[in-house]
Amino acid sequence: MAGSERASEKRVFLYTEEQRARRDNSIWTVIQGVLAPLQFLVFLISLGLVLRYLWTGVGYDAATISILIKTVFLLTIMVTGAIWEKVVFGQYLFAEAFFWEDVFSFLVIALHLAYVWALWTSALSPTEEMWLALAAYAAYVINAGQFLWKLRVARLEASKAALTNEAPA
Repeated sequence: MAGSERASEKRVFLYTEEQRARRDNSIWTVIQGVLAPLQFLVFLISLGLVLRYLWTGVGYDAATISILIKTVFLLTIMVTGAIWEKVVFGQYLFAEAFFWEDVFSFLVIALHLAYVWALWTSALSPTEEMWLALAAYAAYVINAGQFLWKLRVARLEASKAALTNEAPA
């Protein structure tokens, strides 16, 4: 087999050994691990309140407050995630391993901030605000799925590397 063919077959890992060590030793990994499920819990509660409002017309204030809390969690996890990427990959955002997740995160943030803008300016009716929140939440679910997929890939890579004694380059 030619050298170029062997190089093209070389396994590409999500993390190098150095990146994995930085990830595993960073407080930002722990912070992300705490914030992500908390954000998901806030999302579930808020989703219930938004749907309740859309179905019954009751609970606008509770739904609005919950959306604002969800937005604060989203922005917090984005900032701490950017710091995590800097620690692990050496750049604040758009590291190759998480490029598309970061791109989609900006769509999620834009939709959440569009909701805040609509609320602040009264540009939309309360029902339209809630539909915008649902659009933001749908994007959030997709983005959360992207990150969960990467977490699974990283765990599978670590397991396979441990079984085969194969180390990332």
